[in-house]
Amino acid sequence: MKITKVETLCLSRMHEPERQWITSRYRTVKADAAIVVIHTDEGLTGIGEASAYGWPLLIRDWVDWLAPELVGKDPHDPRIRLHPNGGARAHDAAIAGLDCALWDLRGKIAGKRVAALLNETPVDRVRLYASSGCCYDWRDRPEQLIEEALGYIDQGFSALKFRMGTEWAWNDVTVDRFLGLVRELVQEVDGRMDLMLDGNCRLTEEQALPIAVELDRLGLTWFEEPLPKDDVAGYARLAAAVEMPITGGESFTTLEQFRPFLEARAHGVVQPDAALCGLTEAMRIAEMADRYGVWTAPHSWHNGLMAMEHAHYVAALPNPWMLELCMIQGPLQWALLAEKPRIEQGWLILPDKPGFGVELAEDLEARFPYIEGHYAVQVQR
Repeated sequence: MKITKVETLCLSRMHEPERQWITSRYRTVKADAAIVVIHTDEGLTGIGEASAYGWPLLIRDWVDWLAPELVGKDPHDPRIRLHPNGGARAHDAAIAGLDCALWDLRGKIAGKRVAALLNETPVDRVRLYASSGCCYDWRDRPEQLIEEALGYIDQGFSALKFRMGTEWAWNDVTVDRFLGLVRELVQEVDGRMDLMLDGNCRLTEEQALPIAVELDRLGLTWFEEPLPKDDVAGYARLAAAVEMPITGGESFTTLEQFRPFLEARAHGVVQPDAALCGLTEAMRIAEMADRYGVWTAPHSWHNGLMAMEHAHYVAALPNPWMLELCMIQGPLQWALLAEKPRIEQGWLILPDKPGFGVELAEDLEARFPYIEGHYAVQVQR
């Protein structure tokens, strides 16, 4: 079998006004996707979703530039070398999309799920956590966060990751005011849902410490990326102050970038994104983290194919735990796939099919033509 062609589908869908969401200073106005497709001379294709974040055209450019390294080779050829470098993110996302598509293709060739290629004894379902808390506005009904959480409980989810709302400076939000809302959330959820907070690297260490201490007291599952992403010493101090894991690493694409955090005991959970670093590197990161007694819970935003990539990844981990599922991506999320996978009471069931177990829907480029421009606009108040 030989690879004959590599292509990238760049797709978009504008959000209706009621689907737009705002967090910090940015309003998200559309959903994007960058899907890498590897074709072969025997009719099998491999598919992989790259982490878009406003770069679909740059990702396609990198895939096109890298394609001659794959075309004409067997999908198992050891001369195919795809390595993220921790530099240009569009480059690493392209590498990740190619790597994931190769894993899907190799699974189809072997007649096995990707999870079974990554681990001889994977689980066959993974627990999802609802990922959002991005829609509440400190100027207008911050209690929307609580209503949203209760809605996810009604949908069968047993875990939620939420964010910090709109820019605090706009409405004089303080640490104490924020923690007041968190306490209300914990009270209303009343033990029915595990809760995690994503700080999106927005806090100073002086702000993050009292938040971490109170989250720990309230029994939250983790506190994600409270500080600037490269502040190893700050993360280490914060991690040493609480029992609850301090987590991070969603933007890192190499094991080398995780090493100082592992050695400093600065991350209690690592969160690589296989759509940004590739499944091959993501497995290296998880295996090394396990050596330090650190669990892995991947970052997984965007669309349904990415969810399937990460579902196989989580199923193959040394300690399978939870998978992030974006709750606010809109219809593009699952419209990419010919068939949506089974999700039952907050668990995603891996399809009993080879590769990732899913195929792309037809006519995607005609139905969701790429719309130039960034997916979010900056809000001024």
